[in-house]
Formats: sequence, C-alpha cells, structure tokens
Amino acid sequence: MSENNDFDALVGEIEGAIQKDEKEIYTEKTLEEAYNPKNVGELKEPSAVGKVTGPCGDTIQIHLKVEGDIISDCKFITDGCGPSIASGSVVTELVKGKTIEEASKLTADDVLAILGDLPADNLHCPVLAINTLKAALEDYRNTRSFRNQSISE
Repeated sequence: MSENNDFDALVGEIEGAIQKDEKEIYTEKTLEEAYNPKNVGELKEPSAVGKVTGPCGDTIQIHLKVEGDIISDCKFITDGCGPSIASGSVVTELVKGKTIEEASKLTADDVLAILGDLPADNLHCPVLAINTLKAALEDYRNTRSFRNQSISE
C-alpha cells in the first residue's frame, strides 16, 4: 500500500511542477480553454466539415451546422497540443450565431485577442484553427453550390 501512496505523491509533484511551468508560459485564458475546451466532438449531420493539419503535425477538424445563413452550432476535434485545443475552442465559440460572411472575416488575431499572448512556438495554433474554419466554410459554400445546381437542373 505504501508503494501506491509514494507513486501518487510523485505523480502529484510532477503534475504540480508542470502546472507551475504552464502558468509561466501561457495566459490563464489559454490554460482554461485548453483544460476545459468548449464544443468538443463531432456533429451528427454537419452542414460542412473542414480538416487541416498544421506545420507542427497537429490536426484540427471543425464541423458546422448552418441554418439559413447563420452558424447555429459548431464543434471541433483535434489531436493537438494545449494551444491548439484552446484555439479550436475559441473559434467554435466565436462563430456561433454569426453569418457565413461574418465568420469568414475572423482572423488568428481575433483568437489571440481572447487567448492573450502565446509563445512564438505556438503562434501557428490560432492560424491552424482559423484555416480549419475557412476550410469548413469553403466546404459549406461548395456543398451549397452543388445542392443549388442539382435543384435547378
């Protein structure tokens, strides 16, 4: 039993050291979004899907549900690091309730304005999330264009 207590204590020390280091590197908002991301998962019947792999190898996938011209729901999945998770979470929150046109104007700077500063090594993460959103928006435009063509033929 003593071995388990020693192991648990060691794990606790390591977790504490990691969290201390993270707090020195990342903003509180980035850590909050990374550890408690919003809108994680996949939509059952998405209107559009975008999937992009960034230069670091992280992949983000974004699902959009569009009703009329309004994004009514948005979810994401990623195999990425904390800043990628945080960026995906922020993007999904930013687009809900926006029109396709409004969502297409979002930039990585909009994500950074919410997360705060990121280390130079992680500045590609908001770019990856925005590029994935743009891929989903393009998928929506292409799908809608195809549907409209099929209906008119």
